[in-house]
Amino acid sequence: MAEIIQKDGTWILDNDAVRITPGRDRSVGLLRRELGELVVPFRALAGISVEQGKKSGRLRLRLRDGADPLLQATGGRLAEAQDPYRLTVEPDRYGVAEYLADEVRNALLLDGISADPVDGYLLPGPALPVSASAGDGTAGFDGERVRLEWNWKTEEAKASSGPRTIPLADVSGVEWQPAAGLENGHLRFLVHGAPVAAPPKYDPNAVELWGFKRDPLMALVAAAVQARLPHPAAAARARLSRPVAPEPEARRSLPRPAGEPAGEDHDALLRRLRELGELHRDGVLTGDEFALAKQAVLRRM
Repeated sequence: MAEIIQKDGTWILDNDAVRITPGRDRSVGLLRRELGELVVPFRALAGISVEQGKKSGRLRLRLRDGADPLLQATGGRLAEAQDPYRLTVEPDRYGVAEYLADEVRNALLLDGISADPVDGYLLPGPALPVSASAGDGTAGFDGERVRLEWNWKTEEAKASSGPRTIPLADVSGVEWQPAAGLENGHLRFLVHGAPVAAPPKYDPNAVELWGFKRDPLMALVAAAVQARLPHPAAAARARLSRPVAPEPEARRSLPRPAGEPAGEDHDALLRRLRELGELHRDGVLTGDEFALAKQAVLRRM
């Protein structure tokens, strides 16, 4: 068993997983503290690296795309202090960090674990119930419904309707965006049949975030909901499996204008290109796979 203990936290190799416990140092972010101990199975890992610096270094885990609902919900926008898969390492412990990293690499190699994206979450997400207060409201989730409540800083147009309860079955997606510079962030719940028409400041399905200390805790609520929504890979497969509507008979009977492709319907190929773009953004297709598939469709056009 290999382990490394730092002010930032403790990482231990435990059978077929990395057990991560956050430290108590002031530099440890609120999100990491609230997450508590994480058990990351080897099969969820794409790799590990040690980054050495003069004053301190970093030990980083790289997870497979789609393995963790927290990373899926936050989309790579977590700040360094909030990232649970990063450990600050003092220079005198670089040797220990390298040893632990080698042990993880060897385990991944021996077990034949691929770094490819996965089609189902391999981590459970935050424990329930979960709740966080920041910005202009409070968001909570109990596994069945999202609850949004407003505070005295909420715009009247949004607060006038009172607290909002959204059944999980009505939620189609989650958006979490931290504040950056002069731009406010938000936690928004996308609802079936309710297109987003208002900025978070006025959207009754969103909490606006202003860049304060407790903002990252909203990512816990986002991840808890994300973990219980259909996995993006499954949603992408469902989109691909939907049959393309046949071309109306009247249109088929008309001669095609000069320059319009014969054979496959031009609109269907355009829809296919959009679907490929969505799969690439969701991490289901790698860059190379997306480029090859895109070229194949363009040749057919």
